[in-house]
Amino acid sequence: MTLRLYNTLSRTKEGFEPIDPDNVRMYVCGPTVYDTAHIGNARPVVVFDTLNRLLRHVYGDDKVTYVRNITDVDDKINARAAERGISIGELTQETTKVFHADMDALGTLRPDREPRATEFIEQMVEMISVLIDKGHAYAADGHVLFHVPSMSDYGKLSGRSLDEMEAGARVEVASYKKDPMDFVLWKPSKEGEPSWPSPWSDGRPGWHIECSAMSKSYLGETFDIHGGGLDLVFPHHENEIAQSRCAHGTAHMARVWMHNGYVQVEGEKMSKSLGNFITVHQLLEDWPGEAIRLALMSTHYRQPFNWTADGVRDAKKTLDSWYAITGDAEAGEISTAVLDALSDDLNTPKAIAELHQLRSKAQAGDKEAAAQLKAGAQMLGLLGGSAEDWANWRPSTFAVDESRIEALVAERLEARNNKDFAASDRIRDELAAMGVVLKDSRNKETGAFETTWEVAS
Repeated sequence: MTLRLYNTLSRTKEGFEPIDPDNVRMYVCGPTVYDTAHIGNARPVVVFDTLNRLLRHVYGDDKVTYVRNITDVDDKINARAAERGISIGELTQETTKVFHADMDALGTLRPDREPRATEFIEQMVEMISVLIDKGHAYAADGHVLFHVPSMSDYGKLSGRSLDEMEAGARVEVASYKKDPMDFVLWKPSKEGEPSWPSPWSDGRPGWHIECSAMSKSYLGETFDIHGGGLDLVFPHHENEIAQSRCAHGTAHMARVWMHNGYVQVEGEKMSKSLGNFITVHQLLEDWPGEAIRLALMSTHYRQPFNWTADGVRDAKKTLDSWYAITGDAEAGEISTAVLDALSDDLNTPKAIAELHQLRSKAQAGDKEAAAQLKAGAQMLGLLGGSAEDWANWRPSTFAVDESRIEALVAERLEARNNKDFAASDRIRDELAAMGVVLKDSRNKETGAFETTWEVAS
């Protein structure tokens, strides 16, 4: 099979050929650990976990190196630690632990390497010094800035001219800048902020230089794939490219740049002011992690994704049927159709559609299809647990509210008797999510539907 990936740098879908098939290398921008991860943070983790799984299937588990960093020095971290009255180290350790637990619950594999920015300050200082020596950076008032005009093709990733980028960016005005677009590589720390010694000041690195230094340390001056959210194309990834290429004198940093689309919630931009800011930690109280993962994969990674309650409910329902059909049987071979879909720029919606086809065949008694369904789902990071555990899963807030259940059952009965089967199905799914099992029958005399219920053990 031929793996094809969309490259933001070329704006085309390309056949993927690693620099070294025995050492396929991928770097993905990870979290800034000042707060709990929201659903928008989870999307790139799931997207590039899926790509990681595919690369390992194609090239071999021991021939892929996946690096995802942790940013643990940042203005937001400083502000949040001060707000909570705790140390920066305490905040980042606590938040990283929650991030790991939440992403584990989504069925994502841990990266091979997970460097923390604070562990690579020496490498950052070294790279900044090289950029100064080569005339691409300069020191001023304790700061060091990258001089954007020193790079002739700056802006190639975002595809915008310097004028367009300056107009669209929030450019910090500073008297020590030679050019408005010049960006910070190092800055002096204020009192109480994290600080490290350097030739220019006791300070801390800029955000962009962190990823350049960490990726080089583990993957080399050039590597295969760099990933992240669409919001990182400019300025973060554009500046990574500038720093790395100018420091190392290379034609590229990563050969393929991949970016996932933005996330909305119920059709609106997610924000705390709108009251629709959803964290993964909150979602996991009400839904199993695999349902959240499947919902995230229901839209192609490059397209905008709209998170909805109906979407995760449908995902849970799908997984209910897949677990019931496959049971605890062994997985078979991954079907060619599923692999072909994933090999076409991670087309997860098509892969999921192929799994639905296998489910239909399995329902008709095709055991091979059931085995392929399980294998294909596991390729996507699904069906990773036992059928029994899945059936017994309950929301952490689960409690039997008999009056609420009786009201919903009555509402569903009314909908069924009125032949409003869409409403009936919606209520049934809501009850199922509460762990309620319904038993339907008809009254022999009146012909009306009747329903009894019980809570699954």
